[in-house]
Amino acid sequence: MNYLSHIYLSGESEEIILGNFIGDHVKGKQFLNYPPEVAKGIYLHRQIDSYTDSHPVIKDCIVKLRPVFGKYAGIVVDIFLDHFLAVNWSFYSFERLSTFTKRFHAVLLANFFQLPTQVKLFVPFLIQHKRLQSYATFEGIEKTLRIMSRHTSLPAETVLALKILEDEYPFFNNAFHRFFPDIILFIETKGEFKIERPVFETGGGAKRRRCLILKLVYRKCNQKSGILNFKKTISGRIKINPERLEV
Repeated sequence: MNYLSHIYLSGESEEIILGNFIGDHVKGKQFLNYPPEVAKGIYLHRQIDSYTDSHPVIKDCIVKLRPVFGKYAGIVVDIFLDHFLAVNWSFYSFERLSTFTKRFHAVLLANFFQLPTQVKLFVPFLIQHKRLQSYATFEGIEKTLRIMSRHTSLPAETVLALKILEDEYPFFNNAFHRFFPDIILFIETKGEFKIERPVFETGGGAKRRRCLILKLVYRKCNQKSGILNFKKTISGRIKINPERLEV
């Protein structure tokens, strides 16, 4: 999972949030050099990654991307998961996404000198460009993938990644909704905190409702300029609410 999901799954503790955010940049037993609650967040990050990688729904998603990205397919899936968390934010949080990210930015600034050197270098850009909020849009996903392909071993196949996401959008959206309640339950079982979130019906009724909402949005956008506009609209300009659709 990428940054937004890790932060969301940290609960309310600023120290655990901080540790979960820097988890990828703290190797081996280095986490023992941090305060106990920050160390707990780093360890939580590792547990989340392990659970995600072993989940059958995530394995199915990786299969879709493996022909293009090979062993790096899981990294792209992580970014897709953040996209669908951002798009479906009102299903999982009482806060607006903008409020949540501002609160997180404040945590980073208050603890800046605890951050690993590599993290200190990109945090100003993450805040300035509202990177976490940008995951809700195709443009934001594109920028993230291009940055990662420049600075990591991720293959530079951003266009193909977006094409797969566009073509398989209902598949990945459904996969997210099947997986994310499981990871929340895992965190609440393993951790010492509960993730406060709206409670909606589960099972077939909830699935039918989500499908109906997607169909309604698609129908409205398709009358204008087709499927790509649908994807951009649903991720950027339409707030999806389980009770009503706000345009």
